[in-house]
Amino acid sequence: MTNSLRSHFPAFDGGFSFLDSAAGAQVPKRCIDAISRYLTNASCNVGMPYAGSQAASAVKDQTRQGTAEFMNCAPSEVIIGTSATPLNFQLARAFSRMWGVGDEIIISELEHEANASPWRDLERVGVTVKIWRGQFPHGELRLEDLRELVNKNTRLVAVTSASNALGSMPDVAGAAAIAKSVGAWTITDMVHYSPHHLPDVRALEVDFAVFSSYKVFSTHAAFMYVREGLLPQLPTDKLHFIPDDSPLKLEPGTNNYEGLAGWLGTLEYLRHDVGDGSSGRAGLVSAYQRIEQIEHELTEFGLELLRDVPGLELYGQPSSAGRVGTFCFNLAGQDPMQIASRLGASGVGVAAGHYYATMPMAALGVSGAVRASILHYSEKADLERLVGGLRD
Repeated sequence: MTNSLRSHFPAFDGGFSFLDSAAGAQVPKRCIDAISRYLTNASCNVGMPYAGSQAASAVKDQTRQGTAEFMNCAPSEVIIGTSATPLNFQLARAFSRMWGVGDEIIISELEHEANASPWRDLERVGVTVKIWRGQFPHGELRLEDLRELVNKNTRLVAVTSASNALGSMPDVAGAAAIAKSVGAWTITDMVHYSPHHLPDVRALEVDFAVFSSYKVFSTHAAFMYVREGLLPQLPTDKLHFIPDDSPLKLEPGTNNYEGLAGWLGTLEYLRHDVGDGSSGRAGLVSAYQRIEQIEHELTEFGLELLRDVPGLELYGQPSSAGRVGTFCFNLAGQDPMQIASRLGASGVGVAAGHYYATMPMAALGVSGAVRASILHYSEKADLERLVGGLRD
């Protein structure tokens, strides 16, 4: 069955099956057109009283507003960055000036290193780092295990909203409630979650959250949510004239305005081509309701196909419940990278290795694995092509 939304993505015209979506999504025509339109009309910096500069200023303002609608927060709580990793390292530098010996941070074992290494580096100033161990091979995190780790010295709990390796979705709201009970902050990595489910930082009651737009069918940028009232407390690196309560204190340098224009184009794609055309967050809610319906069916189909491949060991949740459509596996006696190379030559793109999720791989007892990942524009034919290549 053909997925009608696929026609919005020119990259599929070549017939390749992109199943490395967890590493980066393809982009719709609206995104491409928005970039071209911005660069064609003018390429200027912000803040000056002429048309090109005003256009750049408008793109930045609209990006903050549109991203706030995407995350369900206020525009003043949105930080614009290049990718999740440097945003987290910026935050970690601020934390290094606040915390030291006697302070503790808890990192879940499911994390991509973007949500682990920045906090682990704080050991250099005396912070104790604890690991919230998962249950493998399913990749589950138990709240009762977190309760055993927190205490009055806990300052931060770092937990992913969806594992980029296994696709598992922990109870982030539950973790945030436990952290709050001892006065700690929570940061959640929504990079792998946000292409599949619409973020809602208000519902989760987290203090910080981060996602990358290039995983959400758009350009290479990233955004961080910082809960209202926290910015003035953060001793960040900043230009001296930037106010302490301004998002600009975490936005050094000049933004990629054409990339931000592309992100705005992607939001329009979501509202008008996937969703019901409603403005604001309502249009995004309708889009993600459709996305979740499409991906649920594809995930169940993919799990069923993969379970029947001889010698294949599948990691993560055994059904679509509590996971996204990311399939992590190994084939007995075969090297993951060689499998990926063979599939790539046959027109199927997958990942191999640890994909910066070194802790989950160590917990599984493997150095790496194959990862195939769907998005809402994927088709059953892509998964059939994948399995056919695995059987060859």
